[in-house]
Amino acid sequence: MKKFAFITLLTAITYLANGQITVPTNKTFVDIIPNPAIAQFGNPKSAFTINANTLIYVQNDSLINSANFLKDYIQKNYNRTLQISSTKRAQNTINLISQTTFQNFKDSYSLTATETGITINGNSAAGVFYGTQSIIQLLPTAKSSILKIPAITIIDYPRFDYRGMHLDVSRHFFDVAFVKKYIDYLALHKMNYFHWHLTDDHGWRMEIKKYPKLTEIGAWRDGSIIGLWPGKGNEGIKYQVLPNEVKITPSDAVIKTDGIKHGGFYTQEEIKDVIAYAAKRYITIIPEIEMPAHSMAALAAYPEFGTEPTKKYEVAQTWGMMNKYNNVFAPTEKTFKFLEDVLTEVMDLFPSQYIHIGGDEASKVWWRQSLATQQMMKANNLKDENALQSYFIQRIEKFVNSKGKTIIGWDEILDGGLAPNAIVMSWRGEKGGIAAAKENHKVIMTPETKLYLNHAQFVKEDSLTAAKLLTLETVYNYDPIPTELTPAQSKFVWGAQGNLWSEYIANPAKAEYMIFPRLDALSEILWTPKEKRNYPDFQKRLKTQLKRYDLMGITYSRRYLEN
Repeated sequence: MKKFAFITLLTAITYLANGQITVPTNKTFVDIIPNPAIAQFGNPKSAFTINANTLIYVQNDSLINSANFLKDYIQKNYNRTLQISSTKRAQNTINLISQTTFQNFKDSYSLTATETGITINGNSAAGVFYGTQSIIQLLPTAKSSILKIPAITIIDYPRFDYRGMHLDVSRHFFDVAFVKKYIDYLALHKMNYFHWHLTDDHGWRMEIKKYPKLTEIGAWRDGSIIGLWPGKGNEGIKYQVLPNEVKITPSDAVIKTDGIKHGGFYTQEEIKDVIAYAAKRYITIIPEIEMPAHSMAALAAYPEFGTEPTKKYEVAQTWGMMNKYNNVFAPTEKTFKFLEDVLTEVMDLFPSQYIHIGGDEASKVWWRQSLATQQMMKANNLKDENALQSYFIQRIEKFVNSKGKTIIGWDEILDGGLAPNAIVMSWRGEKGGIAAAKENHKVIMTPETKLYLNHAQFVKEDSLTAAKLLTLETVYNYDPIPTELTPAQSKFVWGAQGNLWSEYIANPAKAEYMIFPRLDALSEILWTPKEKRNYPDFQKRLKTQLKRYDLMGITYSRRYLEN
């Protein structure tokens, strides 16, 4: 039997080297999330023990990030300090090497553990890093003086190139310390993109040196809605009612806010620090600067860029506004100059090839009511406001492309015609993503009903959440490749992303509660081969993962321990 298992694994390794793969159908599972493509335990008596003399060997300087991450994890959770060296040793060593052996599988790695040591061999520095995350998940889930890694061989690689997670810091601000912790959580799950939602109606969170009022004024609001939208009470902000456009019932014509000032922002130096931190974890940060809508915080600071330049805009205190507030930029030359200035500072700061420009939920009523906007549309032969939306996005895209960058936008950027080089993030179901893929555009799937982690995990939650249900099993069973696409079209599905909108998430513990363990399910659908995914098996491995979260001090619902 042992000989057969070894031959099966050896065959798989050969296929991997040749650019092919077959996934064994045996039921052996390893307590690792996301589940590796191939894993085979060795002799139980041949476990490797990490002790005070264990060395982490790095083949070259490009692997030091992986060594430091592993060293820091062991130090923090087991109070054991390991040394890192570029001098190889035969025994009692964790070897980190990169031999580019599996070139047809981006960021793949192999991991072998025996009683004499562990070797991670990746075809890239990122691949080695992902291998170290697997070592971490093989360590004990409680503080222990004995750190044993079972004898095992793993061959692993990601299914999708884009494995993303989002954090909204506009509705509620999260400090740099938590953002770094959030990035560590993504790293542990082999995610590689962090979508940082930096601006919205409720707060502008990034320092822009040319426009200081964006943070002096736009980063602060005077209160937040009480309870689930539309709120409760009879005091607070009044909605502006627009004839024939917005119908507001008496029950939500007024809202009540808590009257507590909320806000904060990141300096450019803080952002540089976070970018460098993420880079050491092989995570690319994609900044989002919302336009043409979701811009009330910007307009509160600079009303001259709105369709009502003489109006006193205020940073929003309630959610779910859509048509109820004028939160769209006016499509004027001075507005485009302002946005180009802002984006220039953003692009100079963020090394990411990709800049997210929003593009969602732009209520056309405000453009229809603006005489200047209508005149601009006529001068540019734009037949309607959808055409104006497309004009706006394409003009911004042209500027971003001129800087060597690529835009990403929510699926509303399809309205009126898709910008030539844009990547579509499909949130209103998969329809937008399917349409974009059929036009040979890259797509990131993030349908609200499947991947919005701000939705409730249970029918009855222990605190306020968005009023929709998204169970762990629903997330796990989602597949980012729609059946409507042909194999050729499916290649344009770059990957998928989970989103965490923070209307009802005001502190780090609540953020952790909302993402764990649904982040585990998300990571597996993005990393693990589809044929290797199995929900009952995932639930077994999750029991071990939850113990690890206890060790790390992560907040999650204890209800998952009851199943």
